[in-house]
Amino acid sequence: MTQAHTQETGQLGDAPQQSGSRIGRLFDRLSGRLRNDRGIWRRGLVLAAIAVLLALVMIFHADIPNRVGNLGSLLETFLPWLGLFLPVLLVLGLVRRSASAVLALVLPVAVWLNLFGGLMFSDKSGGGGELTVVTHNVNAENADPTGTAKDVAASGADVVALEELTDSAVPTYERALAGTYRYHTVQGTVGLWSKYPLSGTKPVDIKLGWTRALRTAVATPRGEVGVYVAHLPSVRVKFNAGFTAGQRDDSAEALGQAIAREPLNKVILLGDLNGTMNDRALAPVTAQMRSAQGAAGDGFGFSWPASFPMARIDQIMVRGLDPVSAWALPRTGSDHLPLAASVDY
Repeated sequence: MTQAHTQETGQLGDAPQQSGSRIGRLFDRLSGRLRNDRGIWRRGLVLAAIAVLLALVMIFHADIPNRVGNLGSLLETFLPWLGLFLPVLLVLGLVRRSASAVLALVLPVAVWLNLFGGLMFSDKSGGGGELTVVTHNVNAENADPTGTAKDVAASGADVVALEELTDSAVPTYERALAGTYRYHTVQGTVGLWSKYPLSGTKPVDIKLGWTRALRTAVATPRGEVGVYVAHLPSVRVKFNAGFTAGQRDDSAEALGQAIAREPLNKVILLGDLNGTMNDRALAPVTAQMRSAQGAAGDGFGFSWPASFPMARIDQIMVRGLDPVSAWALPRTGSDHLPLAASVDY
């Protein structure tokens, strides 16, 4: 009886011990395999090299030359998307059971977070703002200009800039916005609608042969603000020519020179620049102005294409003003998203 009782007690007592130690035995088995796996550091060296190369590309992107197909500008246009390679390399490193590949991944992760972590994980926007502005490339082929005009007017903006206006669509926008904006000007394919008076309005020559930029002074309750509206030439990616951006680059230089000559201290640039803030070709403009999105936006603020935004090629930039908040508005009938920002004097 005693023997039977002891055996039963031992069997009952072993059951929880076995189930409770299953994870421990699994860990021991796994750690033993790793200790005995002498190739854990030798495997995945190609993946480790790719991770280091990715980090170097992000660190030295400004040094990648534009001489061949404007490769540097093309890379800088979509620079944040290099982060998509990080989880792919991690999965491949784990599949290969390569300590070298996983450890090397720390470098590009740190670089990407340094470049874009502030945009990705922090909301810098505040409340209020003394002046609200909107910019929108309305698309020359927009099938619903009336609806688009009503959408941007509903934003409550004090100043609205529209790009890619056609002669046939201008009267439609003028009628739809007349009830909200008393003052407006259209120069070529760009226009500005304002709740405050305009003065000194003139086209800006950006070396295209036709008008796609304007300058005006908006008489706000806190004083005059120089406002520029611009639509720089489009860029294309071609297999035989690379990133064709020469004409855009020349226009950016001309626009930068015009802004540099602006006599007013407070300046706002609104428009479709067909380039991101990272693109070194826009330096004649970006070097002298602040991005409202970069200073006070939430996230990357991608604006194009509207169906699946991949880049912020539409910009709101300021000089002598303090951005308070910046955001993208809901999609309209255009292939771009409208962008808004509020600023303080």
